Amino acid sequence: MPTRYSSPDLLVIGAGVVGAACAYYAARCGLSVTVLDRGPVAGGTTGGGEGNLLVSDKEPGPELELALYSARLWRELAEVLPARIEYEPKGGLVVASGEEGLAALRDFAARQATAGVTAEAVPAERLRDLEPHLAPGLAGGVHYPQDAQVQPALAAAQLLRAGGDRVRLRLGEEVTGLLSGARGEVRGVRTPSGDLHAPYVVNAAGTWGGELARLAGVRLPVRPRRGFVLVTEPLPRVVRRKVYAADYVADVASDSAALQTSAVVEGTPAGPVLIGASRERVGFDRSLSVEALGRLAAQAVRLFPVLATVRALRTYAGFRPYLPDHLPAIGPDPRRPGLLHACGHEGAGIGLAPATGRIIAECLTGGELPLDITAFRPERFDAGGPP
Repeated sequence: MPTRYSSPDLLVIGAGVVGAACAYYAARCGLSVTVLDRGPVAGGTTGGGEGNLLVSDKEPGPELELALYSARLWRELAEVLPARIEYEPKGGLVVASGEEGLAALRDFAARQATAGVTAEAVPAERLRDLEPHLAPGLAGGVHYPQDAQVQPALAAAQLLRAGGDRVRLRLGEEVTGLLSGARGEVRGVRTPSGDLHAPYVVNAAGTWGGELARLAGVRLPVRPRRGFVLVTEPLPRVVRRKVYAADYVADVASDSAALQTSAVVEGTPAGPVLIGASRERVGFDRSLSVEALGRLAAQAVRLFPVLATVRALRTYAGFRPYLPDHLPAIGPDPRRPGLLHACGHEGAGIGLAPATGRIIAECLTGGELPLDITAFRPERFDAGGPP
């Protein structure tokens, strides 16, 4: 007789933090879930992330609503998951070097505040009360106490573990095709080790979400956007929050394929300082970019001169799953019944993971959706939709 492991309610493709959140919330709703990944847990986009849980970088609109809801869920998860996820509600500080930039930053923060973001203006003379090692001469900034951080690989692992015996992992298992029913509905996946059957399949394949959609016969134009992170030697807590310059927000929203860098500097509980973030579309090229790393290091030192004599011990690269309108694809795909998408979050996937997982679980069980997901519909890129 089939068990819930051999014939689960749901197959989740991708064992990153988004796939883990989908599995966790589906299991909480009573569903049995098998999670497949061709690599290890957090072996793709999640493992290359900093763990940012940001509201500070988002324009008012659907993504900010998703981020605010997800921030509440992360706070709940921090209470029920082990402390090893390193959840740290340390807040963020966005700074401007000149008066023009400061005026634009304050206008942006005022619009965010009307959407539910807590944004506190910080005059120049108070910046170093928040960050004593900041460079002098900055015009001012905005403090965002809702920004937080987790250790992304640990968060993914703990979400999967918290699903209990309703969640089964199949790692090192590549999906090579999707199985169809008599009316074209999804009925499972094909792998080199055999077919797996389930009435629902969730595409949580991150940067490779577009390829999985292609296997299903639908279009989802996910593209990789490469980024680097510098990791310093362990230090005393010289950086207390997430700190970045105001032009980072413009880089996040940019459609340019060219290299863009705007340093995001943050300390970690273990001591090293993390320095991101670069963006460029170069396919899946993992080659080390001396130019990108040099820019990040210089920008970080401009923000925190104390870092000038600190050693960078290593660097790592990751690929953000970029969609042309900068919004993820979340929810059922009407073009292929039984297929749901949870991918395309670009650099915000770790922060948006719990909200995404909760939405997917509610879609599967017919529950009440926590917010309007129209803007995230997967079919929006078909004829007449965004490019």
